[in-house]
Amino acid sequence: MKIEEIENIELKFLDLEDYKELKEAMLSSYTNMPGSYWKEEQIKLLVDKFPEGQVVIKINGQLAGCALSIIVDYDLYEDDHTYEEITGNYSFNTHTNEGDVLYGIDVFIKPEFRGLRLGRRLYDYRKELCEKLNLKSIVFGGRMPNFHKYSDELTPKEYIAKVRLKEIQDPVLNFQISNDFHPAKVMKGYLEGDDASNDFAILMEWDNIYYHKPSKKAATKKTIIRLGLIQWQMRPYKDLEALLQQAEYFVDAVSGYRSDFAMMPEFFNAPLMADHNHLSTPDAIRELAGHTTAIVQKFSEFSISYNINIISGSMPEIVDGRLLNVGYLCRRDGSVERYEKIHVTPDEAKVWGMQGGNQIKAFDTDCGKIGILICYDVEFPELGRILADEGMNILFVPFLTDTQNGYSRVRNCAQARAIENECYVAIAGSVGNLPNVQNMDIQFAQSMVFTPCDFSFPTNGIKAEATPNTEMILIADVDIDLLRELNQFGAVHNLKDRRTDLYELRKK
Repeated sequence: MKIEEIENIELKFLDLEDYKELKEAMLSSYTNMPGSYWKEEQIKLLVDKFPEGQVVIKINGQLAGCALSIIVDYDLYEDDHTYEEITGNYSFNTHTNEGDVLYGIDVFIKPEFRGLRLGRRLYDYRKELCEKLNLKSIVFGGRMPNFHKYSDELTPKEYIAKVRLKEIQDPVLNFQISNDFHPAKVMKGYLEGDDASNDFAILMEWDNIYYHKPSKKAATKKTIIRLGLIQWQMRPYKDLEALLQQAEYFVDAVSGYRSDFAMMPEFFNAPLMADHNHLSTPDAIRELAGHTTAIVQKFSEFSISYNINIISGSMPEIVDGRLLNVGYLCRRDGSVERYEKIHVTPDEAKVWGMQGGNQIKAFDTDCGKIGILICYDVEFPELGRILADEGMNILFVPFLTDTQNGYSRVRNCAQARAIENECYVAIAGSVGNLPNVQNMDIQFAQSMVFTPCDFSFPTNGIKAEATPNTEMILIADVDIDLLRELNQFGAVHNLKDRRTDLYELRKK
C-alpha cells in the first residue's frame, strides 16, 4: 500500500471478531513456516487473560498488523527456555498479573503494509504498556530469518555482530535493534520449525528505565526531588547556639517548601573562629574543630524533626591527629554518614596544615543515590566519574570561595560534571565578609543547580540560580526519570560511549 492511499490508521485492542482476518494475516506473513497461525481458542485465551496485551493495527479498516503479549514471572524461566515453555505449551497458563516481565508472543505486519513503520507503533505500544504496568522489561525470542544464508561461515554470535555493524541485513534483527532492543543470549532449539533461523533465536530485551521494584515498606520511591540550597551569610555570632539558631531557621524554611534536601556551604561555621582570633591561624581552626560533634548532633536532630535530608556543608575535624575537612549526611530517618574532602587546596595545606581524606563513595538515600564533593574536589573529574559509576544521580558540592576567579573554577567544573556524568549538580556557597577571622576575610558565591544539556533539560544546563552575593535560599526540583531517559535516548551518551577498551577508571 502507498502512503497516499491511507485514510485512517487505528491501533485497537484485539477482538475475537477480528479472528478470521487475523488468521489470514498470519498465513500471509509466515509463508516460510506453512500452517503457522494461532487457533481461535488460543486467541480467546489471550484476550481473556490479558486484553491490554493484545493489539492490532488497522489501516482503512483492514487489519495490517498485530502484537500479542503475556506477563510472566521471569525468575521461573530466566534466559534458558523455549517458546513452548514460556507459553505453557501454547496454553498461556504462564501468564500472571503478578509477573515482572512483558513477554512478546508474536508481532507481525502483513507484507502489503510493510515499509510504513507500523511495527514501530506496535513496539512503542508495548513499551508504554510496560512502563504503565511497572514491569521490569520486555523480552522475546527474536528470529534470524537470514541466518541460514550465512550459517556455513558464521556462528550466531558472529552473525549478530555483523548485523549490528550493518554488514549484513536481517529484516527482523535490524528492526529490533533500531527499536532499542538488545541481544541478551543466543538460544538453540527455541522455536520448532524455524528453519530460516537454523533453529536459533536471539533473546531480545528492552529495559524499562522507569521500573521501580515494589517495596514492602510503607514508602514511595521519589522521582521528583526538591533541593533546598542555603546561600549562607557570613556574620559574627555570639556563640554556637546563635549559629545553630540561624541554621535551624534556614532548615525550617526549605523544609516548609517540602524540600527533600537542605545543603549548607563549606566552612559555614567559620564565624565561630572569631573567638580564637588571638591564636595562630592553625590553632584557631583546630579550636573550631571542637564544635563539629555538637553541630552534627544538632543537624541530625533537625533532619528528623523537619523531615529533611541535610548535607551539612563541611567543618574542620581532627582524626588521629590529622586535621581534615569533613561533612555529614544527616538522613531524615536518623542515620548519619560522613564524607571527607579528598583534595585540600594549597592554601588549606599551607595556612592550616589541613590534609586530604581517603573516602570516596556514593550514598543511598530515600531519593536515590547521591554524591558529595567539597569545593576543590569538583575540579577533579575522576571523582565525579567514580561516583557516577556507583549510581549517583545528584552531586552536592558545598563550597567556599573568596574571589570570583575561585568561584568560576568551581562553577564551571561543576557544570562539566553534570554533562559528562549525566547527573544533576547542586552547589551552595557562603557570601559576605568576616573581618575578624584570619584567612576567611571575604566570600564570593552564587549557588546553582546544573543539569545535563539535552532536549529534556534547559538549553544552557542551568536549572536554577541564586542572586550572587546575597543571603537567600534556592529551591529547585529535579526529575530522576529524565536522567534515565537521557542515558538511553539522549542525543549523546557520555557514560555509554566511553572507550573502556582503551581506558578505565577505578578506585584503589
